[in-house]
Amino acid sequence: MVYDLYSGIGTIGLFLARQAGKVIGLEYIDEAIQDARINAELNGITNACFYGGDIKDILTQEFIKKEGKPDVLITDPPRAGMHKDVVDAILWSSPDRIIYISCNPSTQARDLHLLSEKYKVLEIQPVDMFPQTYHVENIVLLERS
Repeated sequence: MVYDLYSGIGTIGLFLARQAGKVIGLEYIDEAIQDARINAELNGITNACFYGGDIKDILTQEFIKKEGKPDVLITDPPRAGMHKDVVDAILWSSPDRIIYISCNPSTQARDLHLLSEKYKVLEIQPVDMFPQTYHVENIVLLERS
């Protein structure tokens, strides 16, 4: 099972859906959730579902117990990074691997420090998606220790 936090229109989660038993996408922008559902339908993907709302309010122990614990968790939060409640829920659910995509290396470093309680960094890959600016996307692969 894959959890895709801050899933947007579902691009990453839907790409992985054919290799996953189930994909759960969480996104706080309602229009993006609607588009993710349309994208799943257009691509014939039936094992993905998307929930809208503030991630810290959705991703609770009760939600995870109901939907199932993730094997892989993808997170691509806004520049502010993840709320402490989201980090705590991730630590509680203990996915085998986490893929953390960030447009803000400083908040990503903060969140990685919090996740280091249970996770070790395996790989880091910066991606310069915005040439001639100081912005960089950073992708980190973590594995449960």
